[in-house]
Amino acid sequence: MQSPVCLIDNDVDGKLCVKESALQILQKIEQPVVVVAVVGLYRTGKSYLMNRLAGKQTGFELGSTVESKTKGIWMWCLPHPTKEGTTLVLLDTEGLGDVDKGDSKHDTKIFCLAVLLSSTLVLNSQGTIDNKAIEELQYVTELTEYIKVKSSDDEDDTEFVKFFPSFIWVVRDFTLEHKIKGKSVTEDQYLEFALKLKQGNSRPVKEFNLPRECIRNYFPSRKCFTFPFPTASEKVSRLESLDSADLSSEFLEVTDRFCKYIFDKSEMKKLKDGYTVTGRVFGQLVKTYVDTISSGQVPFLENAVLTVSVIENESAVKEGLQVYQSGMEKLKDSFPLELSDVCAEHQRLSRMVTQTFMKRSFKDSEGTYTKCLEEEMNKLFDGYLHQNEEASKKRCENLLTTLSAPMTEKLKKGFYAVAGGYVLFSQDLEDIVKKYKTQANKGVKAEDTLEEFLKQKSVDSNAILQADKKLTEKEKKIMGERLFQNRTFGTWEEAGEEDRHPGGGQQTESREVIKEGGAKADQIEGGNRKDLEQEESKLDPGYSHNGNPQWSQWREEPPGLTWDQEPSQGWTWEPEPSLG
Repeated sequence: MQSPVCLIDNDVDGKLCVKESALQILQKIEQPVVVVAVVGLYRTGKSYLMNRLAGKQTGFELGSTVESKTKGIWMWCLPHPTKEGTTLVLLDTEGLGDVDKGDSKHDTKIFCLAVLLSSTLVLNSQGTIDNKAIEELQYVTELTEYIKVKSSDDEDDTEFVKFFPSFIWVVRDFTLEHKIKGKSVTEDQYLEFALKLKQGNSRPVKEFNLPRECIRNYFPSRKCFTFPFPTASEKVSRLESLDSADLSSEFLEVTDRFCKYIFDKSEMKKLKDGYTVTGRVFGQLVKTYVDTISSGQVPFLENAVLTVSVIENESAVKEGLQVYQSGMEKLKDSFPLELSDVCAEHQRLSRMVTQTFMKRSFKDSEGTYTKCLEEEMNKLFDGYLHQNEEASKKRCENLLTTLSAPMTEKLKKGFYAVAGGYVLFSQDLEDIVKKYKTQANKGVKAEDTLEEFLKQKSVDSNAILQADKKLTEKEKKIMGERLFQNRTFGTWEEAGEEDRHPGGGQQTESREVIKEGGAKADQIEGGNRKDLEQEESKLDPGYSHNGNPQWSQWREEPPGLTWDQEPSQGWTWEPEPSLG
């Protein structure tokens, strides 16, 4: 950040509210934070100290009048100058005791927020640490009214120590000597002397001891710095514009010691059980505390931690699932894949998701959100498995549609509606299956889709098989009839050499055929010749035997044969000269 921004402001109703723009800045900070907040009476030079911590001459606005300049709480996030990987968050609070404020409890709310949010609290005052200065810190005595560790009443002051920041009292314009009863003392000894309790139980004693007891109990880690006047009184109003040469060397020396101590000794912001707060978690704490105080309720520290835990863990689950979905969506572009490939990527992404979740998870000691993350991730995994199956099924169906396109066309044209069509269909189907199995990248539904395809084709197969049986039986019948015709009306080519010349030798099988034909002819002579011719025409009207004229052209007798008046002798050969 180049300059400070307002973190907590007053809305139109005078209630404290968090600036969304500041929260967005904190949301981006994944590093642990060291939070230093300064509180004190207005017009005491708080902003100057914060600018020095930022290493800048200007930044937080300094006022030069009796009017309080800073309103609400302003924030400046910077890389920590000495702790690598850590962000330094500086909080400059509205000056306490401003007479223009209408809400008498407004200062207490600002003070409580500074205590709740910081890891180091700087109290800035002027003059000396006397009774008046301590009495002005009545806000400390009201802390227990505005801050509770837990909802139950069984808590004591020691519980606050686990949550409260370290404490630094800065005394500006200090003019006294560091001596107590004539003995030189350190700044820290001076502070402890100012916080010393009186003996007794009277009301005045109790009133004297109360703020001191609160400071001692709530802030066991205490430090003090006393600053002399920085320069001549007439130049103080222009302090931010003065060069180092215009400032007191003693003032600069204390300023340097103060900054060094903050950088070296201020610890990272932590919650109960030592949980380190990042910028993002710090933003959630700010919103939780401000919303609670603005609603008139008392913030319970443990409840605030629980609220932040819910918010952070829900966000951690969401971020983890986003990592998983992003990876699986990229894998989805390659669907369909084998199950082993999908599972391998699921396992790899699961490890990445766990790492992402652990970086953001907050006090998930019972593993509630870890289990939730696993369940949601498994649901997504099941969904992607289904999508992979659907992609595989679609690819396989398209592949089978392409491979079976010729078969489909043949079915439309009745290619298989012939005798032996079933064999042809079976061969084509076998070829389709072989080609299908050689194709790669079919995915997990390859076998199931093929099985469904074959199941569908079994309907066509059975129909073709039944038709084939009928066609084969008819063909056998036709072939039988043709064989019968051949044996009955055999041509001269079917007779042997001896059969062409009667009396030329031993009777052959061909002659027996002719005799059988003669016997058949006897039956025809009775008036059945015409019926036989019609039957022959039905069987095959265009049939031509051995290249001779069609049977329909013969009408009476086959060429070269004459009818013997003796039916028992059947057909006899009467060779014609043309047949020589």
